[in-house]
Amino acid sequence: SKGDVDALIARCMRCELLDELLIQMVCNELKAVLMEESNVKSVAAPVTIVGDVHGQFYDVVELFLIGGKVPDTNYLFLGDYVDRGPFSVETITLLCCLKLRHPQRITLLRGNHESRQITQVYGFYAECQRKFGSVSVWRSFTDVFDYLPIAAIVGNSFFAVHGGLSPSIHHLDQIRILDRFTEIPHEGPLADLMWSDPDPEKMGFAISPRGAGYVFGHDVLKRFLEMNKLDHVVRAHQLCMTGYQELFDNTLSTVWSAPNYCYRFGNIASILEVDEHCSRQFNVFGASPESERPSNSGGPARPTSQAA
Repeated sequence: SKGDVDALIARCMRCELLDELLIQMVCNELKAVLMEESNVKSVAAPVTIVGDVHGQFYDVVELFLIGGKVPDTNYLFLGDYVDRGPFSVETITLLCCLKLRHPQRITLLRGNHESRQITQVYGFYAECQRKFGSVSVWRSFTDVFDYLPIAAIVGNSFFAVHGGLSPSIHHLDQIRILDRFTEIPHEGPLADLMWSDPDPEKMGFAISPRGAGYVFGHDVLKRFLEMNKLDHVVRAHQLCMTGYQELFDNTLSTVWSAPNYCYRFGNIASILEVDEHCSRQFNVFGASPESERPSNSGGPARPTSQAA
């Protein structure tokens, strides 16, 4: 019931671990909710858009203090909820409970870290094993990840996605027909949408140094926006020291929502507030006081070039 989920949310907000059985129930119920959402979800403005949070639980709590509580504020998260930070379980549990309780007020897209393969390398798998003594919680959450939508259209004018564009995708309908209920493949359109990055130095598509996806230039973005009658792309996936970056004559925004990433980068974070007229305003914030405590740092993995 709603009351039961509210009680779970209250526990999650205190950074309490829910037990395995409860997590399994939440995940199973959430799959039924996500099943109803299309690959490209329509999201009405006003909405607040959130980039990577990577298991930095106390910074997510801070983000809700700054942006407003669910359901008062409508949220669109762009993926990468887990890995790197020490509280991936608590972070994804909270977001799943909020989604279950307020499905119309919070949208969770998939990021490249919402995958079985990546979470086995960058911390979430090990965290689940350490906190529960088994991998069943990891299995429950990674099954849910297969159900997360791939992209969103905000107010009929923005395209929102975790990573970027794909040489295989010219039109939104090509995303709508993808089979998303699967592990993120190594290559192809689904992988590209999760992994690609913009590059102001490049034209067209070029091989990505990440080893997955592509880098793409202004010409690619311009063509995509024109073909789909859109004004702007908003994405996450890349650490921004000032919390955000705008490229290509302000037709593309990167939003990064993990302050002092991995407790060592010293970066600012941001959320992107989009009003009913689709005007954009970045709201920047620093690390929460709790996140600054060394006892919470949990020695996260050292980032590589694949940081996000």
